[in-house]
Amino acid sequence: MVRVRQAKPTEFEPATSILDAAVLETDPGLVRQRIDNDRVLVAVDDGRIVGSVVAQSIDQGVRIDAIAVRKRRQGQGIGTMLVETLLDHHERVIAEFDDRARPFYEALGFEIQEQQSGRYRGVRTT
Repeated sequence: MVRVRQAKPTEFEPATSILDAAVLETDPGLVRQRIDNDRVLVAVDDGRIVGSVVAQSIDQGVRIDAIAVRKRRQGQGIGTMLVETLLDHHERVIAEFDDRARPFYEALGFEIQEQQSGRYRGVRTT
């Protein structure tokens, strides 16, 4: 059974390897700092990390900097669990993403606006 919890400092490597596998540009030092500040959540199944989300505190909530789920575990609701856990603890979650991720955020009820850069910004409040 998958459960979501705060990442432990000893889980830096597996948490970032998921982000790297998804070809997400992340600053390792920043990820380590966010783990230390309880801003990285991991989805764990049978002792193995299968997804992670890196967030940053902002006014009235958090911003998702990166979110990824192991490729063979995608489509199983793990990404949804990660975002829903953020929403359980914050009034507002913001994400910026490209067209490929738009259906994911739409399904989660984010209000989405296209940015001038061609990317999208989504906001969901509790």
